Amino acid sequence: MPHTAPHYLHRLPNLPLSNAWEEITASDMVEVELLGKVAAGLPIEACPDQASVLIPSRMVRRNTYALKVCGDSMIDCNIFDGDVIIIERQESAENGETAVVLINNQEVTLKKLYIEKSGVRLQPANETMAPIFLKNDDIQVLGLVMGVVRQPAQAA
Repeated sequence: MPHTAPHYLHRLPNLPLSNAWEEITASDMVEVELLGKVAAGLPIEACPDQASVLIPSRMVRRNTYALKVCGDSMIDCNIFDGDVIIIERQESAENGETAVVLINNQEVTLKKLYIEKSGVRLQPANETMAPIFLKNDDIQVLGLVMGVVRQPAQAA
């Protein structure tokens, strides 16, 4: 069976995430840490792995790492189960940004973050899934999505 190369999607600035992606070619590759899995669905326990992934150097910023996506809650932002997302480590997010969020110091999830009067709403990008409502003190932003590495579907 022929092996096909992964697709690299780089985030374009100042656009909604659902259509902010530009496919880039695999040249000048750099290794970044693959720190584990992130839930795109129900939050999962934070359990770091120690691995790495090769990505194009233009997807790397100052403090870049990767996480493997588990679940379908971000499909309307073109992020699918099994994708590897490229994250820029940051401790804050703008309203509506897609962020990796630590909940109660134990669970990690990928959602759109909205700051509301009563606290924080973590909104999936999948109309079949409900948002998660939390107090500001219950969450910590770990980073923002800057890119996606998608393995091509394997032929059966």
